[in-house]
Amino acid sequence: MRHKKLSFFALAAATAVVLTGCAGGDAGEAEVTPEAAPTFAAGSTMETLASAGEITIGTKFDQPLFGLVGPSGTPEGFDVEIGKIIAAKLGIAEDGINWVETVSANREPFIQNGEVDIVVATYTINDKRKEVISFAGPYYEAGQSILTLADNDDIKSEDDLVGQPVCSVTGSTPAANLEELGAEVVLTDTYTNCLEPLRTGSVVAVSTDNVILAGLAAQNEGEFKVVGEPFTQEPYGIGLALEDTEFRDWINDVLEESYEDGSYEAAWDETAGAVLPFVDPPAVDRY
Repeated sequence: MRHKKLSFFALAAATAVVLTGCAGGDAGEAEVTPEAAPTFAAGSTMETLASAGEITIGTKFDQPLFGLVGPSGTPEGFDVEIGKIIAAKLGIAEDGINWVETVSANREPFIQNGEVDIVVATYTINDKRKEVISFAGPYYEAGQSILTLADNDDIKSEDDLVGQPVCSVTGSTPAANLEELGAEVVLTDTYTNCLEPLRTGSVVAVSTDNVILAGLAAQNEGEFKVVGEPFTQEPYGIGLALEDTEFRDWINDVLEESYEDGSYEAAWDETAGAVLPFVDPPAVDRY
């Protein structure tokens, strides 16, 4: 299968495919068929969820390509498709998934409080978070980059952000990276809320993971551009309850199976693959 990155001139059209192609019943929708009556160890999280026939998954609702509420009224994107793959292996159909919006600041509390069973939400694995929750994966590795106005030629790399007002999201790894870099960090709750300050000149850039910025640029053709090379490594993991080792290991098995059977690549092609090239997934961490 050939994969190529689309030009920014074609991004908006590609994103339109992403935003409409996953709507219920539409042609080209990624279908994830649940497993037939899987059997799990009594008392395990897998057995509890499978017996209930439903799972609550936290994801982003405002991020094109990975998690965005589209015309169907439910979130669509690569993270959403990964959640569907996990649910299917539990024998849970798509209508048994309860999608809950998780922004960067509430992902750990939602897991700790039991408001969600898992979080699949461009969720960078790091040691601080692993003190309070567990991660399966990683299933994708992004890198922090920079979004500017299309006509801004002054910002070319992270070095140009030092001392400058830059928008990012409360509780996110990119925000912490910007503070360490020496930028003047302007915080909000979602990355889409960074776009208006960028338009008005209140900030010179938005900085987060390159895949998120590519989606925002695609959704707003001609207004913005992604500049520079990624300057961090951001391994995306699936958040779950602390020390639920059995569930974490099982999700890792599901991820590895999806890499081998083609369902992972199919999920990518149906979503983020309309804009971004396919990259082989990283090895899962069996810590």
